Amino acid sequence: MSVLSAIRVSHAPVAAFAVVGLFWGAMAALAPQLKAQIGADDATYGLLLLGTSFGLMTTMIFAPLFDRALGQWALPVASVGLAAAFLFPGLATAPMAFFVAMVVAGLASGLLDVTMNARVSELEAQHKRPLMNANHGMFSVAYALGAFGTGLGREAGLAPVTIFACVGVLAVILATRTRMQVAETQADAAQTARFPYAIVGLCGAVVMIAFMAEAAVESWSALHVERTLGGRAAQGALGPTMLGVTMAIGRFGGQAVAEKWSDLTVMFWGAVLAVIGAVIAGVAATPLVAYLGFGTLGLGVSAIGPIGFAIVGRLVSPEVRTLAISRAAVIGFSGFFIAPAAMGLISQGYGLRMAFVAVGVLVCLLFPLLALLRKRGA
Repeated sequence: MSVLSAIRVSHAPVAAFAVVGLFWGAMAALAPQLKAQIGADDATYGLLLLGTSFGLMTTMIFAPLFDRALGQWALPVASVGLAAAFLFPGLATAPMAFFVAMVVAGLASGLLDVTMNARVSELEAQHKRPLMNANHGMFSVAYALGAFGTGLGREAGLAPVTIFACVGVLAVILATRTRMQVAETQADAAQTARFPYAIVGLCGAVVMIAFMAEAAVESWSALHVERTLGGRAAQGALGPTMLGVTMAIGRFGGQAVAEKWSDLTVMFWGAVLAVIGAVIAGVAATPLVAYLGFGTLGLGVSAIGPIGFAIVGRLVSPEVRTLAISRAAVIGFSGFFIAPAAMGLISQGYGLRMAFVAVGVLVCLLFPLLALLRKRGA
């Protein structure tokens, strides 16, 4: 019941998280088709995805200004903007055009990412209860639905731009449910409050590693199943779908256990599961075993990112909360786009199996960061 209650309390940002999930789920399942459409190899495709990182990191710097200017309309406007932006990757037929399209998608996604996480953090402070995992869980549900629906669309022969347009219609409908009042803070206090660089940096690094692991599966699982393991388009789409389903389970479960267990305990055992899942995906001989690896990784990494943002929102003063979350998001969400590029380079040189094993090594970096957070009283 705590999950359903959390969704009711934060229904506006929940809808925004669903918008983001639908588009990135579709993007993940379309990876083989988009890659073929622009004629790129693994390394080139991975580097082109860095366009999203440029857009994302740029817009996240200015997202607090956007948030203050639009107030209760920030989430609806950003949601509609994301729907429009994702038409461009579907239309791109050349590498450079795809890169520019991903920059635009990153700009729109960054605005929505920061504002929706800030809204959840405000609601957590108002209601004095954890809400972040439930919201990120809705992202995962929408991500799985977006990936699964896109797989069906690919089997039916739909073009990427058509699929993104269909998702856009759903996004506009959801955008009508995202408006909410914004908590007011004193401008003078926000200017004089000491900015918590250390906690933002630590939490941002934790979120970045978690999101890098997630992004690796999002962007390359379909290709791994279809190319390495010989699966069909629908089987390839089940890779990111499995990730979305298990991450939803993990995040909704994390919402429940967050009220009983410490944040660091949940993150530690999540990291252990993620390492195991990455190795299973790397050594898998059949799509079924790969799905097991993707699912285990998703279950493990699911709650780490949301808890990282929750720690930032909880430990900083209200006057700098949106700014702190935006800075942590700059660090954290960059992992979504650094990882696909790194996976492409590793795959080009050593194959996708080694690329997924490398994800497991990456997740191991979480353990010393969690130890530092414990020392700071997180």
